[in-house]
Amino acid sequence: MVDGAPLYMGLCYCADCRKASGSGFIPFIGVASTGIQFTGATRSFASRSASGTDAVRNFCAVCGSLVFGGVVGKDTSHTIYAGTLDDPTLFEPSIAIFARGRPAWAIIPPGLTVYQAMPS
Repeated sequence: MVDGAPLYMGLCYCADCRKASGSGFIPFIGVASTGIQFTGATRSFASRSASGTDAVRNFCAVCGSLVFGGVVGKDTSHTIYAGTLDDPTLFEPSIAIFARGRPAWAIIPPGLTVYQAMPS
């Protein structure tokens, strides 16, 4: 459950997200860790991020769906993967990140602010 407005919403085209999603990008929503509550069992997978730190993704232990990113109790924000929303109309992306590595078939919707890497 999320309480409060998202910090950002976007699409990530990095190779790691493409592989994790099995698609050309991952739609994500950034939320403050103080505004989110997780219930249910998850399984985690860590991979090396573009910055050299661990990127931790959490999956539903029952169905295997990619649910959120980050380490509960450690990170100050988390990414919620938009495909898991009960109401997908709530997702309104405004940015595209890691556009430099996207395959040509992974289209960036018009109107997004495009970053070639991770914005600072």
